[in-house]
Amino acid sequence: MNLNIIAYFIYLSITIFIILRVGKICYKNGNIYVAELIPNHADICQKINQVLLLGYYLLNIGYCAMTLISWQKIISLTQLTEIICFKTAVIIFIISVLHYLNIIIITKYIHKLIK
Repeated sequence: MNLNIIAYFIYLSITIFIILRVGKICYKNGNIYVAELIPNHADICQKINQVLLLGYYLLNIGYCAMTLISWQKIISLTQLTEIICFKTAVIIFIISVLHYLNIIIITKYIHKLIK
C-alpha cells in the first residue's frame, strides 16, 4: 500500500478546506475593513477585495499542490501523521503572514490607489 497517495489526499483535503474557509472569512471581514479605509468608493473596495481573494486562493492552493513534488517516500503511519501535520502548519503560517502583509500594504498604500 502506497502511503504517499493517502497522505496527498488527506493533506490536500485539510489544506484546501482551511484555505477556502479562511479566505471566505477574510473576504467577508475584509469588505468592511477596506470600506472603512476608502469611504464613498464601494465599487473600488469590492474590486480590491475580490482581487485579494483571488490572489490568495491561487497562491495558497498552488503552493499546496507544488509542495507535493518534494515529499519523501512515506513508510509508516507515524511518518504520515508527522508530515501532514508539519506541511499543514507551514500552510497555516503562510496564510497568516499573507493576511498581515495584505493589511499592512492596504493600510499604507490605499490612499495612493484612489487618487
